Amino acid sequence: MEIDSAPISRCSKENQKIYQDWFTFADSDGDGRLTGGDAIKFFAMSNLPRQDLKQVWAIADSKRQGFLGFKEFITAIQLVSLAQAGHPVSSDILTADVDFENLKPPTMEGLDIVLAKRKHTPKIEAEQNGTPDLQTSPSANWFSSTKSAKKVSLSSVTSIIDGLKKLYVQKLKPLEATYHFNDFVSPLLTNSDFDAKPMVMLLGQYSTGKTTFIKHLLQTSYPGAHIGPEPTTDRFVVVMNGPDERSIPGNTIAVQADMPFSGLTTFGTSFLSKFECSQMPHPLLEHITFVDTPGVLSGEKQRTQRSYDFTGVISWFAAKCDLILLLFDPHKLDISDEFKRVISSLRGHDDKIRVVLNKADQVDTQQLMRVYGALMWSLGKVLNTPEVTRVYIGSFNDKPINATSGPIGKELFEKEQDDLLADLKNIPKKACDRRINEFVKRARAAKIHAYIISHLRKEMPAMIGKAKAQQKLIDNLDLEFGKIQREHHLPAGDFPNVDHFRDILSGYSLDKFEKLKPKMIQSVDDMLGYDIPELLKNFRNPYD
Repeated sequence: MEIDSAPISRCSKENQKIYQDWFTFADSDGDGRLTGGDAIKFFAMSNLPRQDLKQVWAIADSKRQGFLGFKEFITAIQLVSLAQAGHPVSSDILTADVDFENLKPPTMEGLDIVLAKRKHTPKIEAEQNGTPDLQTSPSANWFSSTKSAKKVSLSSVTSIIDGLKKLYVQKLKPLEATYHFNDFVSPLLTNSDFDAKPMVMLLGQYSTGKTTFIKHLLQTSYPGAHIGPEPTTDRFVVVMNGPDERSIPGNTIAVQADMPFSGLTTFGTSFLSKFECSQMPHPLLEHITFVDTPGVLSGEKQRTQRSYDFTGVISWFAAKCDLILLLFDPHKLDISDEFKRVISSLRGHDDKIRVVLNKADQVDTQQLMRVYGALMWSLGKVLNTPEVTRVYIGSFNDKPINATSGPIGKELFEKEQDDLLADLKNIPKKACDRRINEFVKRARAAKIHAYIISHLRKEMPAMIGKAKAQQKLIDNLDLEFGKIQREHHLPAGDFPNVDHFRDILSGYSLDKFEKLKPKMIQSVDDMLGYDIPELLKNFRNPYD
C-alpha cells in the first residue's frame, strides 16, 4: 500500500544535489519550508502559465500544509519539468510510466546566473537521506512560555499547524487552564500533539482480526504482535515509525516530550503497564500510526473488571485519531455491554467511524446477506443515528480469498477492500484539514465548558448552605445544562455527557471555580471568527 506520491526515491542523487541547492536558494527564511510567497518568486522562472503552476502547487502540497518541504519541492520541480515537456499537469502523471530517475531538471530562466552571483557560504551538512537539515520551527518555544509567545506575530508562522499552535497558546489555552478543561474533558495540548502523524485505531472483540489487519497493511509483522484464536492482544499497542525494531513500555513513552501520549498518564500506572509502543522502519508508518487495542469483553468475561478505565482510554484515543475502524466477525455479531459503552464513548467522532465486516469469506453468499442484515440491525440499536452506516466487507489478511464465497463474493470483496484502502490512503492528505477541524471542535467545547463552570459558580451561595446547594446543583445537572443552553443560545448536542461530568464534578468545591471572564470568551470567538480564517487564507494555494 503506497501512501506517498512524492517521487523522491525515483530521483537520481545528482538531481537531488541540484534540487537541494535550488531549495536552499528558494527558501528565504532558511527553515526548510517553502511558503507561497517564495514559491511564486522561484517558480516564475519556469515561465509556465499561472494555471499550470496552480496545479503544480496543489499536487505537491497534497496534505494542504501551506508549504513545501524538500520532498514536496522535488515533486513540484519534476512536475514543472514534465509540464515544460508538454505533459498535462495532473495527479495521474505521478503514477504514469515516466522515468523519474533520469528526468532532466526543468529550465529555470536566470537561475544559474543568480546562483553564480551568490556569495559562497559554508554548506550545511545534509542528512544521510539527502534532505537538507531543517531548523527548529519557531513554534517549538511557544509551549514553554506564554509570555514569549505573545511576541510572535501571525506573519512569522510558516505553516497552518504552526499558526494553530500559536493561537492555542495565546487564546485557547488560558481559557482551558482557568476553567479546568484538562480535568473534565481533555488534557492540555503540547507541541507534539500538533506534530503527531495521523492515527488509525482498530476496535473490536477478540479474534476479529485487528492485529492481522495491521500486518496485512504493513505486509510484515511488528514487534510484540501476537495472533491466535484466544485473547492475545491484552494491551494497547501503538505501531509507529522508528529507526529500528523495538517495543517501548508505556511508562517510558508517556513521558517522552516528542510523543503525543503524555495525556495518558491521567489513567495511572495500571493502564500504562498495559500500554506499549511498537516501533519499526516502514514507508507506510512514515505517514500513518496504528493503534491496536485489546479485544472488547463479551459474555462471562465482562464480570472480570479491567484494572483501568477502558472506555475512558478509548475516548481519549478517539479524540486523537483520524479514523476509527470497528471490526466485526461474521460469527461474532453480538454487541456486548462493554462494546456498547465503547461505541457510545465515540460520540462526537461519528465522522471518523468506519465499520469493517472482516473474515467475510468464511461464509457463503446467502449467509453473508443474512450476516450483513443482522450487523446493520445491531448497529442501528447502538449508534442511534438515522443515517445508514458504511460497512466494508472483506477478508483482510494475507491468505487468498476463500473460493466458497463464489465469483460474485470474490469480486465484491476486492471492490470493498479497494474502497477501504482508498479511504486509508486519503488520511495523510486530509491530516491538516482534520487537525483544523479538531481544533475548532476543541475551542467550542472549551467555551461551553467555561459557561458551565462559571454558571455553577454563580449559583453557589456566598456564605451559608454551600454543601447542600452544591449537592442540589450536581443532582440536577441536566436542568442546569438546559439553563445554560437557553441563556447563551448554545446547541444541546455540543454539551458533554451529564453522568460523566457529574462524576468528575463531585470531587470539586463549586465555590472555588472562577467566574465568567467575557474577555477570554471574546478572545476565543475572535480566534474562531477572524484568526483561523485569516490563517487559512494566508496558506491557501498561492496561485488562487
